[in-house]
Amino acid sequence: MAKKDTFRIVTRGSDGSLLIRDYPTCDPLLDMHLQIGTDDCSTDLEIRGMPVFRGLIGPIPEGKTIVRYESPEVFETLTKEWINKAPKRRRRRSSKDEVTANETAVVEAEFTAS
Repeated sequence: MAKKDTFRIVTRGSDGSLLIRDYPTCDPLLDMHLQIGTDDCSTDLEIRGMPVFRGLIGPIPEGKTIVRYESPEVFETLTKEWINKAPKRRRRRSSKDEVTANETAVVEAEFTAS
């Protein structure tokens, strides 16, 4: 398994844009934010034991080597966008469609034969 060695902080800028900062270690985060615990329930075993900070949502696994933390506002916005995304519709043929297609092919074959 790859080691999570990049700590990504995602916040919102004053103009509404996303601000993304990457850090090679957890030390700058410990200086900027108060650690209130450690993650002990993630399904990604590589982030278990990572710090949990007051005022940030995370840790969230992102790719093979990145641990992501988000401000609550960014988390809420991105989650709403993700939920509202329309799923891709897959068209499935019903047995009725297949029968109609077969009948059409038979009629076309008879028409071209005459």
